[in-house]
Amino acid sequence: MFDTTQSVAVDGVVTRYDWRNPHVYMTLRVTDAGGKEREQLIEAGASSVLLPLGLAPNSVSIGERVTVRGNPAKSPSGTTVLGRELVKADGSVLPLNIGSAASRKAPTDVTATSIAGTWLPRRAEFGGFSAPRNWSLTDRGRAAAAAFSAKTTAYVDCIPVTAPTLMLYPVASVVEVAADVVKFHVDWMASERVVYLDGGHPANGAPSLQGHSIGHWEGATLVVDTMQFAEHKQGNSMSLPSGSRKHLVERFTLSDDHKHLRYDTVLEDPDYVTAPVTYSAEWDYRPDLMPSGLKCDLDVARRFLKEE
Repeated sequence: MFDTTQSVAVDGVVTRYDWRNPHVYMTLRVTDAGGKEREQLIEAGASSVLLPLGLAPNSVSIGERVTVRGNPAKSPSGTTVLGRELVKADGSVLPLNIGSAASRKAPTDVTATSIAGTWLPRRAEFGGFSAPRNWSLTDRGRAAAAAFSAKTTAYVDCIPVTAPTLMLYPVASVVEVAADVVKFHVDWMASERVVYLDGGHPANGAPSLQGHSIGHWEGATLVVDTMQFAEHKQGNSMSLPSGSRKHLVERFTLSDDHKHLRYDTVLEDPDYVTAPVTYSAEWDYRPDLMPSGLKCDLDVARRFLKEE
């Protein structure tokens, strides 16, 4: 929808600021070269992604003059600008997109005592996994990757991605540890994963969005085995579906300095990949972050289809 090779700067007064998921929108009242006022719609990233970077519900006020740097619509009739950064009157810069250089800094004086707590996966490592460029795909996998379209993703129906992509999203993830269960609350479309520590996979279990997960401890490392996934349009990456035979093994290990969590995963899905896919990433301990708590808004998720 947007021409990311071109940059524009839009100066105006904020007349609307919608803190929504999976996109934040704002409207600016701008004055064109002829002196005529008009409304300019700005599309930003997801609230759950922008919150850890420093944009918040109270970051922008109605009536405030700002400058938005971004990318224009591809279509000549396009009325929306993709926001990258917002510059306030005092010169401070706020992120409007996952790729913004502006970012809230992590505290340096906090440490975790276990894998429990609030964590933030790193943006660069999410990008490294989200496109299966170097994966060995089956014929079905190659055809699916070639046919991928943003217009038909699961997101337009407010259906989140599944692990392991879900576990790499740069959003606040809260881990709860109990004697018999570990829960992962991922701030992406209100996702939750439950890992059972006291049993095996149920025989003939019903497939589900995040599958059925069992786990055990190897010292301080949590090892998670997940299967019984439902088929998913983006179950293996942002552009590759997953099948009912998908199997995932993950390891969560607290770093020696207790400031990071190492995430290692092995993905198998014979319907789409011919060999296991391995990936490692690191989460930062971020007790300063709070999840957005926003569920996906179906109208917002489909808005870009109407405005294309």
